[in-house]
Amino acid sequence: MLEDFERARIADYFACVSQGLPNGRRACAIAITHLLPERPAFLHALAGVADLRAVLPKPKSIDETARAEASRHWRCDELDRARFATADDVLDYLETTVPGQQVVLLDIGGYFAPALPQVCDRFSGHILGVVEDTENGHRRYLAHGKPPCPVYSVARSPLKIPEDFLVGQSIVFSAEALIRSRGDILYGRGATVIGFGKLGSSVAGMLHARNVRVTVYDTDPIKLTHAMAQGFHTAPSLRQALCGAGIIIGATGNLALKRADFARVPNGSYIASVTSSDDEMELEEIKNAYAREQLSASITRYSRTGHYFYVLNGGNAVNFLHGASVGAFIFLVQAELLAAVSLLANREHETAHHELPSDIRESIAATWLDHFTGAA
Repeated sequence: MLEDFERARIADYFACVSQGLPNGRRACAIAITHLLPERPAFLHALAGVADLRAVLPKPKSIDETARAEASRHWRCDELDRARFATADDVLDYLETTVPGQQVVLLDIGGYFAPALPQVCDRFSGHILGVVEDTENGHRRYLAHGKPPCPVYSVARSPLKIPEDFLVGQSIVFSAEALIRSRGDILYGRGATVIGFGKLGSSVAGMLHARNVRVTVYDTDPIKLTHAMAQGFHTAPSLRQALCGAGIIIGATGNLALKRADFARVPNGSYIASVTSSDDEMELEEIKNAYAREQLSASITRYSRTGHYFYVLNGGNAVNFLHGASVGAFIFLVQAELLAAVSLLANREHETAHHELPSDIRESIAATWLDHFTGAA
C-alpha cells in the first residue's frame, strides 16, 4: 500500500505533467488497465484530462483494495477477450457506455484491435483514437496497416525502457520464488528464454546474474545476433533451445510455446511467461493430452505417461503474483499515456500510427526527475 505522502507526491507529479498538456476539449475515455496498488493515482489523473466513463481491469492483475477504490469513483466492468471478440460486442458495450460521445480508448494488449475498423465506421459517436501500452498490443494495431483512427503507442517509447528492464527483473524474482517454494533452486538448471526483445533480454540478463546458464531463441536473426553479442548461448531452432532446459520463460507475446512444442519440454521443467497465457502458450490445446494437478495456487503439474512439467501462475505473467512493482518508473509511462489522451482530445490527427513528440517526453522525464529524485 502507498503511504499518504507517496500518494501526495504522485498526485502532484501528475498535476505538473497535466499543466503542460493541451486542454480545452474534454473527451470521454474508457480504460483497460492493470489494477495494481498504484493504479488509482493514475486513474484520478486520467479523470483530470478526460471524462473517465469506465474502467476495465485486466483479470489477472487486480489488487482488491485498488479495485474497491476505483469502484467508488468510476464504473468498473469485467474484461475478457471473448467479450470484445466481434464488432457487435464492442459496439454494444460502447453504445451502452458512451453513446454519441467523442471517445479515447486506452488499451493494454490490443483488446480493441480486431474490431476497430467496424467500430469506427458504425459507432454513433466518434472514436478520437486509441492509446496502447504494450508491445503485444502494438503489433495487433500494426496488423491493420493504416489504422481506421489515430493510434498512439508507448510500447517502444524510450520512457518505457526503465519499466521494461525492471519488469524483466521482477519476472525472474517471482519465478525463483515459486521454484524455491517447491524446494528447488535456480542453480544447476539450464534456462531457455524464448524471445529477446526488451523483456526477454532483461530476463536473460537477470538469470545470468543469478549464475544460471541461459540459452536464447528468437525467430528474428537480428535479435539472435544481439544475444550472441551479449555473451548468451543461442539456438537456431526452438527444438534445440528446449533441449536440456530446466526453466523456460516465454517473452514473445506471440505464442512462444505452441501445442506441438510441449512434447519437447524436458521432464521436470518449470515454464513461466511475461504476459497473458493466451498470448504466450497454447495451454488450452493440450488440456486433453495431459493430466493437471494443482500443486499450489500458482504451480500446476502437467503429466502424461513418461512426461511431466510445471506451469507457473497458469501461464500468466508470474510477476503479478508479487505486485509486479517497478517503483516510480511506472509513472513515466503513465504520464505518456495521459499526454497521448490529451493530444487526441485537443488536436486533429492523421489516421495513422503515432508516437509522442520528443519535447513532451523530455518534459515528462524532467518532471519525473524533479519529483522522484530531485535530480532535475
